[in-house]
Amino acid sequence: MSAEDEAHYRLMRLIEANPGMSQRDIARELGMSLGKVNYCLRAVAGKGWIKATNFRNNHNKAAYLYWLTPRGMQMKARMTVRFLTIKMQEYETLRAEIELMKREAESNPPG
Repeated sequence: MSAEDEAHYRLMRLIEANPGMSQRDIARELGMSLGKVNYCLRAVAGKGWIKATNFRNNHNKAAYLYWLTPRGMQMKARMTVRFLTIKMQEYETLRAEIELMKREAESNPPG
């Protein structure tokens, strides 16, 4: 999964869980710049994965409500499977490396 795909995936997960978050809040939560969040939102909206609607929030400012489209939900599901597969492979590699290090430490005790 590319860095861009991962950013889009994380963005879609966050939008699904918190559709009323501001772009500033999204940026803070994902550790991205506001510009990158805006770029990613435009990209996933352009692909038809999310929709945005204007509304007025409680501070009398214009805001957006984001939600995943049916197509976005399908894509997020596919991305979840890919992301999970990659993370499981990383986990297995790390687990094997830890086991090897344990065996090495046991066979070569310090001092």
